[in-house]
Amino acid sequence: MGTLHLIRHGQASFGADDYDQLSPLGRRQAVRLGEYFRAKGISFEAALVGTLRRHVQTFEGIVEGLEAPLQPLAWPGLNEYDAAAVIGAFHTQPLAVPDTPELIRHHFRLLRDGLARWMRGQTQPVGMPSYADFLQGVTSALDHVRSQYAGDVLLVSSGGPIATAVGHVLGTSAETTIELNLRIRNCSVTEFAFTPRRHMLLSYNGLPHFEHPDCAGWATYT
Repeated sequence: MGTLHLIRHGQASFGADDYDQLSPLGRRQAVRLGEYFRAKGISFEAALVGTLRRHVQTFEGIVEGLEAPLQPLAWPGLNEYDAAAVIGAFHTQPLAVPDTPELIRHHFRLLRDGLARWMRGQTQPVGMPSYADFLQGVTSALDHVRSQYAGDVLLVSSGGPIATAVGHVLGTSAETTIELNLRIRNCSVTEFAFTPRRHMLLSYNGLPHFEHPDCAGWATYT
């Protein structure tokens, strides 16, 4: 039986002109996770990585902390949905930059609504696949892992694909999958045990690598 370690990217640049890059803290989060894996003696058989910049940068930080070579398999099906397109598919008014607590709450209220509409097939965000195709991109990665590997496998992605994978394995409702998505912390670890036939959830959204006092305040969501 193998173990698939699903990692959300480190803290990115929420509210900036270019969200798709790690902040300095996000980089430290990724390196620390690699150090944790090294201390646990985990040796990865393979790595599947989304193609967004924050995915690749997180993978590079993990490998730096691991101090072991690991070649990534680029998997576009692990890329995140476009939150602005999800919201814009039903909310046509311009949105202010979410730089206050109230604007951030407003942003995520709209995102919840937009995700539910997209998942039900009620909207089709511009430039994005249907939700059925998005789901297929995620499950294709899970199928590949089951068919090709038997040890520890690293997967680096975003909150949406990871929550989708958990929801698929557990058979959750769309509403529950959305809540799982919005609770996933940066550089958190979700684990699936897997056999050639199926995946089984072992843990969700863990941050054991931040338990040291030196990492106080490192838990982030964006």
